[in-house]
Amino acid sequence: MTLAASLVAFIVHRDHSVMHSVNRWAAPRWIRGWMICATRGGDGWLWYAMGLVILLFGGERRLAATGAAALAAGMGIAIFLRLKKAAGRRRPCAFAPHCWATLLPPDQFSFPSGHTITAFAVAVSLSLFYPELAMGMLFCALSVAASRVLLGMHFLSDVVAGAAIGAGLAYGSVWLTRLAG
Repeated sequence: MTLAASLVAFIVHRDHSVMHSVNRWAAPRWIRGWMICATRGGDGWLWYAMGLVILLFGGERRLAATGAAALAAGMGIAIFLRLKKAAGRRRPCAFAPHCWATLLPPDQFSFPSGHTITAFAVAVSLSLFYPELAMGMLFCALSVAASRVLLGMHFLSDVVAGAAIGAGLAYGSVWLTRLAG
């Protein structure tokens, strides 16, 4: 077995191990509520609301900040749509039922997590313009990522890849925005 095949086998084994642990965990009600709210916020309305707040109250940097966040998020959406079809990885809920989450997935493919890509693309972009918001923005992005795993929508590697892609796109879009401005 090649090194790459061994690495993929290790990741898949760990992902399924985490999935089975999560599926058996009867999370407290407050965690269930938090995860459902986080995943629903990650559907887009949280990021649209944050963009609107920045546009209204963000001062001189508001256009550059929201432009960079929109660019990163838009590129992220294009990338995850292509990657999901190319990878064709089934979601955890296709392998095993979840003990408490009953949400239906938005599509059939798991890798990478689009919610996580968008969350990190927006949170990191805005945090680079407004460092004072970084803790709250990153808390929201991490909550979205955790919710995708805890609700059985994604494997851990899906959200790790999504966070890396989203953060990378954020840094790139902020760099482009500052280069243009």
